[in-house]
Amino acid sequence: MDALPFGLPPDDADLSPRERDVLRRVVQRFIDTAAPVGSRAVADDVDLSSASIRSTMARLESAGYLGHPHTSAGRVPTEQGYRLYVDGLMDVAGLSPDEAELLRETVRRRLGDLEAVAHETSRLLGRLSRLLGVVLTPRLSEGRLERIEIVPLASHRVLFVLALRGGIARTVTAETDAEVVPEALDRVVQRLNERLAGLTLDEIRRTGAERVGDLAESDGSGVVRIVLREGAVLFRADDPGRRASIGGSHHLVSQPEFQAPEAVRDIVELAASERVVVHLLEQPALVEAAAPGRAVVRIGREIGGIPDGAPVSVVAAPYRLGAAGTGAVAVIGPTRMDYARAVALVEHLAGLLGRG
Repeated sequence: MDALPFGLPPDDADLSPRERDVLRRVVQRFIDTAAPVGSRAVADDVDLSSASIRSTMARLESAGYLGHPHTSAGRVPTEQGYRLYVDGLMDVAGLSPDEAELLRETVRRRLGDLEAVAHETSRLLGRLSRLLGVVLTPRLSEGRLERIEIVPLASHRVLFVLALRGGIARTVTAETDAEVVPEALDRVVQRLNERLAGLTLDEIRRTGAERVGDLAESDGSGVVRIVLREGAVLFRADDPGRRASIGGSHHLVSQPEFQAPEAVRDIVELAASERVVVHLLEQPALVEAAAPGRAVVRIGREIGGIPDGAPVSVVAAPYRLGAAGTGAVAVIGPTRMDYARAVALVEHLAGLLGRG
């Protein structure tokens, strides 16, 4: 794959091909097993003696790429070791045809209602990664209204569909104080679009009453009165808690790294706080560091906004929905995550959302 914008790589100029190969195998085996890796385990995969591998692993430890838990004879990757692995040693394979089709169909089925597709795809992302899946929607308050559609649901209930430029929509149900008459509804929808189309949601929220207030007296549908009365809800400003859809919390807390009570508390608080997740993913070092659809990886202490020392990594890819703005797709998990798979998943999903 092309070089990814993962930040400044560690100085690995002095590592030999053998040391790089052994480091790659140690990282991959530790990701698979969550157990410290001994020389015999690596010797099973290469044509080298255990003594040669022990010597190589000792040099990697001295250079800061491997750690040596006191209770084990094996080694584990350090954050520096993971960084080198991500930047230069791992291979990113594509998703299986079934996985790619599942993601594509999930996006296609709910395309247009971005909040709905974000909810469904974050849960699917969490399931496929076995980690925490996150889909962050763009800031819709800056999106421009293309048209309003109003669908009768019952005699006194309607569905507002706010279609924004960029192919996304916001839906809100509301109660009318008059019986909905389709002919009257069509006329008022036409007038509302004449007055409001082309404005941002923020502009409509601030000035909508002045723009459509004179329509209320002749409106037999009661829809204009809804706009006047509930405009702050219909054209609401972004709620950070609504922009982040999070799925897979139970997968995250099942990881071995998060079994200790304090670790469980920290990671559950992270998974439950949409506002924290939004702040985390909007850091310039993440969503602004890559082109749309390309992954950025931040490992452990490279991340801001998480409990100090938490063994957590983030793999994120931004996507852009035309004039609607930029969102992000991310996987959050332990530093011992399958980075190659996480990169494949977030890049594929970001590409699907961006094409939407």
